[in-house]
Amino acid sequence: MAQIFSQRANTRARAAIFGAAGFVIVVTWTVNAVYWSPYTTWVNIPRQQPVPFSHKHHVAGLGIDCRYCHTSVEKSSFAGMPPTETCMTCHSQLWTNARLLAPVRESLATNIPIRWNRVDDLPDFVYFDHGIHVHKGIGCTTCHGPVDQMPLTWKANTLYMKWCIDCHRNPAQAIRPRDEVFDSKWQVPETQAAQGLRLVAKYHVNTSGQLTNCSTCHH
Repeated sequence: MAQIFSQRANTRARAAIFGAAGFVIVVTWTVNAVYWSPYTTWVNIPRQQPVPFSHKHHVAGLGIDCRYCHTSVEKSSFAGMPPTETCMTCHSQLWTNARLLAPVRESLATNIPIRWNRVDDLPDFVYFDHGIHVHKGIGCTTCHGPVDQMPLTWKANTLYMKWCIDCHRNPAQAIRPRDEVFDSKWQVPETQAAQGLRLVAKYHVNTSGQLTNCSTCHH
């Protein structure tokens, strides 16, 4: 009876199997790398804006509190973007003819808001409430990074669901005293493990597992 398979059939079969497995591994690794790369997440990439607003200058340099511009952050789901009138409170007196501020002056004259480019932009199917996070002791820099050191604002964290859930599973790691929420210089203390648990109890943070329930963020 004639031989059906050649002597190299086993070698070819092994090569095909290992080649297919290698191909799957490479594709999986590539997709994962792209998913977590700045190309997809925009992490650490400054966003160009119609006016090159510097948080470093205004916050670290001039000491302006977050709430001066983001007025609704303590009581609303949206932190709020400052109207042009807020900018002109100072710039009607300072740098009144600066070319960089021409869009601000035009916005005031035409009553058309400046179209800022969103830096931290969650999908429409995700519900996030700034007010409740602030009330529970989650600071601005926890999510937005060292904003006071950003000449142009960039995204500090991926804001992927895994990133949010990691904090929801263990809120004690990030929680801080309420009077430190807007302090951009606040650093996690060595006693955070104990202090975090104490603040979780003090601020009545839900630890029953509801924070990781889908309906918490996906209404």
